Amino acid sequence: MDNFSINTPSLLFPAISLLMLAYTNRFLAISSIIRQLYDHHTSNPNENILRQLDNLRQRVWLIRYMQALGISSLLLCIVSMILIALNLDQFAQGLFIASLVLMTGSLILCLMEVMVSDAALKILLADIEKDLKRPLTRFPK
Repeated sequence: MDNFSINTPSLLFPAISLLMLAYTNRFLAISSIIRQLYDHHTSNPNENILRQLDNLRQRVWLIRYMQALGISSLLLCIVSMILIALNLDQFAQGLFIASLVLMTGSLILCLMEVMVSDAALKILLADIEKDLKRPLTRFPK
């Protein structure tokens, strides 16, 4: 890396910031879903909620580690920049590469979370289809 300077790690800052914002929004959305399910369950227990619990647990786990890898990537970028300022370019380059690896891991977990989220939507769609195929006996003719 002949052109490695303090600007190189700083290029990741906007990307990491936007990703962390997106990850936080995903976390807040799933927190809201879990709270709604809890409220719904306490007022009207339903076995269909059980089908969603494993999915939600998996999504929370993925989001937690997406955030952890993203934050770790940011921290390594910062340390890399400090090492560049101290003229320790070899170590700085190694940490920057490690930062890129962590960011890649974070993005892979994000992709997995999107796939798990898709599975949750399929559960809901299956429930709607089942209800629509059920004969309408609730309303007299």
